[in-house]
Amino acid sequence: NINMEVELIAPIAMDEGLRFAIREGGRTVGAGVVEKIIE
Repeated sequence: NINMEVELIAPIAMDEGLRFAIREGGRTVGAGVVEKIIE
């Protein structure tokens, strides 16, 4: 388990608790849950 802080390249609507996947080249390389919205 890790904590990450990311900056998105395009605006997107999201809420705390939202599940997300990180994909690269069509393969899922990571997944997680939004814990806290900073801005």
